[in-house]
Amino acid sequence: MKLDGKKILVTGADGFIGSHLTEYLISQGHDVRAFVYYNSFGSWGWLNHSSDEVKDKLDIFTGDVRDPYGVRKAVQGCDVILHLAALIGIPYSYHSPDAYVDTNIKGTLNILQAAKEFGVQKIVHTSTSEVYGTAQFVPITESHPLQGQSPYSASKIAADQIAMSFYYSFNTPVSIMRPFNTFGPRQSARAIIPTVITQIANGVKTLKLGSLHPTRDFTFVHDTVRGFVAMAESDQAIGEVINIGSHFEISIQQTAELIAECMNANVSFIQDVKRIRPEKSEVERLWADNEKAKRLINWQPTYAGRAGFKKGLDETIKWFLDERNLREYKANIYNI
Repeated sequence: MKLDGKKILVTGADGFIGSHLTEYLISQGHDVRAFVYYNSFGSWGWLNHSSDEVKDKLDIFTGDVRDPYGVRKAVQGCDVILHLAALIGIPYSYHSPDAYVDTNIKGTLNILQAAKEFGVQKIVHTSTSEVYGTAQFVPITESHPLQGQSPYSASKIAADQIAMSFYYSFNTPVSIMRPFNTFGPRQSARAIIPTVITQIANGVKTLKLGSLHPTRDFTFVHDTVRGFVAMAESDQAIGEVINIGSHFEISIQQTAELIAECMNANVSFIQDVKRIRPEKSEVERLWADNEKAKRLINWQPTYAGRAGFKKGLDETIKWFLDERNLREYKANIYNI
């Protein structure tokens, strides 16, 4: 299925990945309804920073995925749903797990029910590599056991299962995309890469970080966006769970050291106890097997391997070093 001529609803369009995805779809000439979180400021999140050309072409819907009535209004008239809206902060999920159940599970259910009611032709539901927990084997395939090591990951496991239940029960055309550690411009400083960049950019010489030994598979946001489009256009992806990852593994400490090298910064690292997950909750290792993505949706990372990772870091650093962007972040405050 091609997206040309389709009305596409992007939930979470105001967020990090969602704003990049929305802008890309607009740049390709697609008709996009951007579902942004209602607030009294009238803010469209990161879409506020989009060009006037993008803004003029957007169909903005302000609402809350927890509200089934509002979700029905947003879905009506749409052919395709790219569902990204979620609470994603792991530390905050320790503090307020109930909010994650409401947003990630009930919000997804609301989307699915509305999609079923209005005969939506394709739904791409966003999962996360966190659902795998610490790798029991590597590289991690889609058949890896699921383990909720945080309330966040548990809520995403439940949302994934709800999505698949609609495929099995009602033949709802659902695909589940499972990104591994997306990074890039606009990412929250809760994540490791913006944490390091913003501290260095603000002149900090001793960086406060969490655990340094875990490994991750970082995927540049442009590749993740391409993954969403490939998932949406592939009929073979219906009823499937597909990893979107770079297939490049690197530790948190090595990542921080590479960022410092890219920024020509002489820094040291200390572990801040506030940033360390509970022992059994830490995901020690993530490394994606992306063969299924190559085979079913013809996707592979363009920012691949160490060289691709460094290229993505350079582009991310350049964005953060723009004073207009850096001032959006509070590098001296740890925000869960």
